[in-house]
Amino acid sequence: MNRQELIAQIQQKKSFLCIGLDIDLAKIPTHLLAEEDPIFEFNKQIIDATHHLAVSYKPNTAFYEAYGIKGWQALEKTIDYINTNYPELFTIADAKRGDIGNTSTMYAKAFLEDLNFDSVTVAPYMGSDSVEPFLAFENKNTILLALTSNKGGVDFQGLKTENEELYKKVLKTALTWKNSENLMFVVGATKAEYFEDIRKIVPNHFLLVPGVGAQGGNLHDVCKYGLTKDCGLLINSSRGIIYAGTNENFAQEAQKEALKLQQEMATILDSSW
Repeated sequence: MNRQELIAQIQQKKSFLCIGLDIDLAKIPTHLLAEEDPIFEFNKQIIDATHHLAVSYKPNTAFYEAYGIKGWQALEKTIDYINTNYPELFTIADAKRGDIGNTSTMYAKAFLEDLNFDSVTVAPYMGSDSVEPFLAFENKNTILLALTSNKGGVDFQGLKTENEELYKKVLKTALTWKNSENLMFVVGATKAEYFEDIRKIVPNHFLLVPGVGAQGGNLHDVCKYGLTKDCGLLINSSRGIIYAGTNENFAQEAQKEALKLQQEMATILDSSW
């Protein structure tokens, strides 16, 4: 999916919602545990119930790798299901990879070619030669960690280097890399006050924003400083949507929570466009 196709989906659905598929077998409804593949069945029902309200889905790969080969197979089935039945949706492999060039090339191939995700999250700590192999894939996006929402994120990201914070240096440096037009950036919603400065550096790139909902981030604060003429935001919500219900009606409860966010987003877009 290219940038214009993503923007078209946002405009059509009046939504910039990304739903995180972070599956914990201890949290899904117990009746699903009798299924041959409970992880995939849970994902399938969530996707079917919410696809008209979201523009993106983001499986965090750790929640699949933790279950070994069965978890990985469930991930593969999930992305195949989205690509086959809802090809208009933007898919994100939340893998946070990043290594020396040859290794990064293999990571990129695994997620962007073999699994056929539209994008993958990447850690920038090892620099340009660890990220450019991901950027080389045509019509794919690399989502670089910039300013994360976790408590420890400031340990390094907030350090001053040459009178500016390290995360700003990461943003500026990343723009000099080959195929940097294929970049998006992760910026946590709990750092909403930083969005104004971030938009001065990357005024047009899309930002993937975790932390709204369960982590305490505020949608309106993020949009106040982060929204662009093309929207430029993907707001992720995981636990607040997928675990809204605990019984046989879990997918319908997830739909209700997704609808609440989508309606908020529609109001924001209507007042901004």
